[in-house]
Amino acid sequence: MKNAYDLQEVTLAALLERSFALYHERKCVCYVEGETMTYAHFYEKVHDVIKQLRTLGIGPGDHIAILSENMPHWGVAYFAITTMGAVAVPILPDFHTSEVHHILKDSLSKGIFVSEKYLDTVLEQEENGLLFAIDLKTLSMIEELNKPDLVTEKFEQFKKSMGELRETFLSNSVPENSEPVRVAEDDLAVLLYTSGTTGHSKGVMLTHKNLTSNAMSTRCVITTMPDDRFLSILPLAHTLECTVGMLVPLLHGSAIYYLNKVPTPTILLKAMQQVRPTYMLSVPLVIEKICKTKVFPKFQSNLVIRNLYKIPFFRKLIHRSAGKKLMESFGGKIRFFGIGGAPLSPLVEKFLIEARFPYVIGYGLTETSPLLAGTPSQKPKLRSTGPAMDGIELKLHNYNPHTKEGEIIARGPNIMKGYYKDPERTAEVLNDEGWFFTGDLGYFDDEGYLFISGRSKNVIIGPSGENIYPEQIEAVINENEYIADSLVYDQEGKLVARIHLDYERIDEKFSANQHADSELREDIDAYLEELRLQTNKKLSAFKKIHKFIEHSEPFVTTPTKKIKRYLYIS
Repeated sequence: MKNAYDLQEVTLAALLERSFALYHERKCVCYVEGETMTYAHFYEKVHDVIKQLRTLGIGPGDHIAILSENMPHWGVAYFAITTMGAVAVPILPDFHTSEVHHILKDSLSKGIFVSEKYLDTVLEQEENGLLFAIDLKTLSMIEELNKPDLVTEKFEQFKKSMGELRETFLSNSVPENSEPVRVAEDDLAVLLYTSGTTGHSKGVMLTHKNLTSNAMSTRCVITTMPDDRFLSILPLAHTLECTVGMLVPLLHGSAIYYLNKVPTPTILLKAMQQVRPTYMLSVPLVIEKICKTKVFPKFQSNLVIRNLYKIPFFRKLIHRSAGKKLMESFGGKIRFFGIGGAPLSPLVEKFLIEARFPYVIGYGLTETSPLLAGTPSQKPKLRSTGPAMDGIELKLHNYNPHTKEGEIIARGPNIMKGYYKDPERTAEVLNDEGWFFTGDLGYFDDEGYLFISGRSKNVIIGPSGENIYPEQIEAVINENEYIADSLVYDQEGKLVARIHLDYERIDEKFSANQHADSELREDIDAYLEELRLQTNKKLSAFKKIHKFIEHSEPFVTTPTKKIKRYLYIS
């Protein structure tokens, strides 16, 4: 692994030094419209921030949080914290205020880099232990920002409490001119709090080696080059975007573009035409929504196309034509469209394969930095997440010879150090031989490609002892263009599905403004029953749904858009 990139040590510091040496004149991070930084400028800013942090008394092992939307300085703060031996605590912007406060307190963060957009979230709690706050946009102390709207009584109290804490802390601080710290591969680099489907937030401890080795392992899936252009749309505080969307391009001298506006469909489409990205990452929801609302309806637009679409030969030609138009909408240069974080709809994936769209499915968890497996873009397999990444071992625990399934366990340099302050929970998923128990069930084909069946804790036992994976049934239900999301569960021995409809499309279908409420209600109920019968035709007898229940509000989801099942299933 080391020899592939000539890194003396598998650390974020070594990665940064190598990239600066090789690519210092190349474009590094920038806004789609606005500020641009070369690798030399990025490197210089990282070391300026390190000096600033040392002046504030920060040293090796101290925890510093980052709470912001994506921007060029996010990476600057991340590398400054980690390469000086401190620990970055990235916080997902989607987290509720109470979760942010919990993370700041639980992580013992001494400072925070925060954007103005999320400053109020930090200011709401005075007793958070923070010694300082730095504006991520300007990299200046927030107390020095001369913004009248921020000079409130609450802000003054916050500054005072921080000042008192800082004075006490600085008396035992690290001198500004102290020798540079040399970080080791097994040193803690990042403390990342997950928002899982179980409701229990966990602090995942990732080392320099975990993150850097995982970034290097992606070479078995995609060849990244200095001329590549990455358009970043997932939050950098998510480990997929951080590792694959930031560390990987920086490792190869590529340019990363960030949106400086809220990523509405209009803004995103314009950005893709401006940047013409070669590389993007997405959760399934994004590409599924594009296909369901923009692509698939055209296949039913007239009688001729509908009839031709039923013939496999012509369907593939139609898909190929649609794929070219999809590529054009993404700027025309995409050669790697990475999808991860949740299962992709089989219907959408089949279209992408036949359209020859260069997608890649990745599988992993926050605890694995995150990638464990990935499909080579030249050889995708429907519903597979591909073979194991370079340097990572995968095998099945409690293998069932009848179903050929088992729990997926993993071992490699990317496996976390453990859960923060929780040795008991760590022992539940990490054994003495270094194997990490993912909690996912799956199987391998003859070529070593991994297929995910579902989460072991979500399995429903059928009437004759069959294993029923609700995620697989939900994928079939969600293929319908009028369904936004669904949740399948067992209710007194029968399968039930909660259905959240796409109400904009429903209004169009039933012309809601021309119906009385009672008539509209009857129409929707009848249509739900029709959808249930259509769905059941695609399912095995033991997987058939007994009832569809309309769920009027959107489901509460994790940042990767997986439903928080515990909120709906007792």
